[in-house]
This record gives sequence, structure tokens and C-alpha cells, in this order.
Amino acid sequence: MRVLLELSGVGLEVGGRTLLAGVDLELRRGEVMALVGPNGVGKTTLLRTVTGLRAPAAGEILLAGRDPRRTPRRELARLVAVVPQETAISLPFTALEVVLMGRAPHLPWLGFESETDLEHARQVLRSLGVAELALRPMPDLSGGERQLVVLARALAQAAPLLLLDEPTAALDLRHRLLALTRIRAHVEGGGAALVVTHDLDLAARFCDRILLLGRGRPVSSGPPEEVLTPAAIARAYGVEARVVAGPDGRPVVLPRLPREEGGASAPGPGP
Repeated sequence: MRVLLELSGVGLEVGGRTLLAGVDLELRRGEVMALVGPNGVGKTTLLRTVTGLRAPAAGEILLAGRDPRRTPRRELARLVAVVPQETAISLPFTALEVVLMGRAPHLPWLGFESETDLEHARQVLRSLGVAELALRPMPDLSGGERQLVVLARALAQAAPLLLLDEPTAALDLRHRLLALTRIRAHVEGGGAALVVTHDLDLAARFCDRILLLGRGRPVSSGPPEEVLTPAAIARAYGVEARVVAGPDGRPVVLPRLPREEGGASAPGPGP
């Protein structure tokens, strides 16, 4: 099936109040879509709803044509892999053991990982530039290193759809590029990815389409150059911004800095 994720008129409620309404989305194989918007607008809640962990207040969600809340969890894990914003792993599993957890949906009941599974896990760690972490316990790793291991686990799961919540937020420049390259390779191999990010420039350069959420409803959806406009950014974020074409032709967002009366710049930080 070419369409891996479809949302039709989806609404979300939290604590009895409406968080989002009227969300429409169609994500096809070969596409990366960014989900952007201000803090607290419901991006993470929407990802959790897509995986069936929450029920939508309205509308319909389909994963490869199936209702995620009526799909057995093992089958669902073969369709979608998730990189959450925060992952707490306090037990002393090694990085390699955590990555191998991604192979669980493909193992027979009560089965063990094969040498093929082990090599697949090692290869994913190598592709992200962290092969040397394989035997290190997770509690000993930095935040960025843990994030890369969790991304490796999702990639090792070999599910066609990736749901990624701020997957590069804690990464240095080199590992950010490696992570994005590996995600793009997954998509070009027939998968798809929905990426939550606050980095509008990254969304513009890396993603094929963007869904911009405002308070309560979507603001705009489409290619980056159509979505990232001064008017749409002002509606969603309440800030003024210039949007210029970068060296690759993709939009670059330049928020206007606060100004004092009379046009003087606002005071900067002290020495």
C-alpha cells in the first residue's frame, strides 16, 4: 500500500479541552513530512494518537489502511517504529541490546536473535557513527548518544513508517547529518517518516512536505516553500519573520528580533 498514514478530520482532547481539531494528513511511501508548531500545540500528543496509545476525540486514523487501536501490538510494531522525545532506560542494557529490541516483532514467539539480527543491529549503529557504543551500558551514555541508540533501535525494527519526535535535538552537527542521511535512506527504500521538529530550517531542507499547526487547528500544509511564509509563521507562532531562499533554494526563516521604541535594538545579555 502506497499510503502509510492517513488522518481525516482528527481531533484531540486533553483534560476535557479541545487541543486540536480538523487535522488532515496523508503520508505516502518515499516521503518525509515535518510536523511543526509552537510548544504545547499537540504535536507529541498527535504522534501518540497515531500509534493507538490514545483515542482521537474525532475523525479517523489509518496505518496502512488499518485502525491502529484495533491492530494487535505485534503487527503494529511491524508497521510503525517510534522515536519518542524522551526515553528512560535505567537498567544497564548495552546499546547493542537496546538496538536488538527493535528486532523483536520479527522473531518467532520465544525465539532468540539470529546472527543476521546481530549484524543488522551492528550495521545500523555503524551507519549512525556510533559503533563504538555497542557494549556500553545505556545509563553511561550522554543524552545525544542515547538518542542515537534509540533511533538505531527504530531503524533496526525495519517498519515502513517512522514516527520521530525531535530525533536530532540533542545531536552534534556530524551525528545530526548522519541521522538525517539514514532516515532519508529508509524513506528512499520505500518507507516514510513523520518528523516532529522545532527547527524550521531543518524541516525546509530535509522534508518533502510540512504540516504547520497553530493553536487549535492546522495553519498550512504542503511543500516547504508554500507553508513557510511570513503570514503563516505569524499565525502559528505570533512572531514576525522574513523568509528568504537559501543556497539550495529552500526557504530560510529569519525571525525578527524584538526592538525597543524608536528602532533601537533590545538590550542584549550582559558581559
